[in-house]
Amino acid sequence: MAKDGSNRGGARPGAGRKPKALTEKISEGKAAAVMMEPAELEGVDVPPVKDFLKSPQKSGRELVAEEVYNETYTWLKARGCEKLVTVQMVEQYAMSVSRWIQCEEIVSSTGFLAKHPTTGAAIASPYVTMSQSYMKQTNYCWMQIYQIVKENCSVEFQGNTPMDDTMERLLRARKGV
Repeated sequence: MAKDGSNRGGARPGAGRKPKALTEKISEGKAAAVMMEPAELEGVDVPPVKDFLKSPQKSGRELVAEEVYNETYTWLKARGCEKLVTVQMVEQYAMSVSRWIQCEEIVSSTGFLAKHPTTGAAIASPYVTMSQSYMKQTNYCWMQIYQIVKENCSVEFQGNTPMDDTMERLLRARKGV
């Protein structure tokens, strides 16, 4: 606390040594406990997908949010972390991925340039900026999910993650498959 009574200074958020993954603690022989207690939820394969993840799009193309949601939740369940990650976090990740794919499809079909509405001069397409914004949001959401899994998964996991499959999904969407 500063002399004037305000609460300033101190350690910055995220400063310091990063916590070790649960699997690293176990392999070193240290006592390791799950950091978070999972909520008591009913056992289902995948919680029902909310309507906004399946809503029809103005362009007529399908939103891939439902597919991303199901794949991500199944991936979490295979690692025993489905109770540690909130459904809202998975929904946010799925919607971010689907919007990013939508923007990339538009950029692919219309190009990187657009016409200025008043002058008619060429300008950078606003969909490029939106795409970058959704990609940043997607990466942020995925890193939150992955950090929870990394810190709480008691077995080594390898192979593809839902984030690895995002580019493949984007390429499939461009082909119309």
